[in-house]
Amino acid sequence: MNEGNVTPLYQQIKEDIKAAIEQGKYKVKEQIPSEPELSAEYSVSRITIRRAIEELCSEGYLIKRQGRGTFVSAPRIHRKIAGGNRLESFTKTCQNYGMQAGAKLISRQIVPVRKDDKDFFGFGSDELLLYIERVRTADGLPIFLENLFLPYQQYRALMDENLNDCSMFETIERVGKKAIHDTSRRSLEIARASSDQAQKLGLPVGEPLLHMNCYFIDQNGIPLCIGRQYYVGSRYMFEF
Repeated sequence: MNEGNVTPLYQQIKEDIKAAIEQGKYKVKEQIPSEPELSAEYSVSRITIRRAIEELCSEGYLIKRQGRGTFVSAPRIHRKIAGGNRLESFTKTCQNYGMQAGAKLISRQIVPVRKDDKDFFGFGSDELLLYIERVRTADGLPIFLENLFLPYQQYRALMDENLNDCSMFETIERVGKKAIHDTSRRSLEIARASSDQAQKLGLPVGEPLLHMNCYFIDQNGIPLCIGRQYYVGSRYMFEF
């Protein structure tokens, strides 16, 4: 490295590794050399290497996998919000990228309805909701935490369904006989990964997440479900 360069060493190394990724020296899903190996290659401290690696991880070029090492990340997924409030399904988005969509069920519970839920569904205080939490993946890489809330009476059959590696949009349509058409409203904001979220998504605590609230309706404007999702910002982007 050029130590006379005013650019900090870690930045030079970061750009060098980024160029190696873009030029195909390090391929997608391939493990890069370890910190000690890179430290020896560049004749710098491991602290300098670590900072370069951390920045590349935050920018989505690399991903650290606990106990396994650091790997080249797949390209950031761009999911389209088209036709007003219509949200393309995650399964369809992955197909467009030539990737395999996956899902791991974390939990499903029967929960009481909250005020915001009551207003959306038009429920009384004694109604119950079915809460489903899953981790959605693309080619095995965790992309977001999926949290869905559905009317329990209408979707109680989902308590016995295998909800791993399936599309919830398609499953909701099959079980409830109504298709998710678009959203009545949605909001998107930046959040930071809690320790629980970080563990489920394989991230450092505090990693930036995109938190989206969606209120899904059918083609007649009838409320179907609420989605409260947490997307890994370095792996995922919305297109409006």
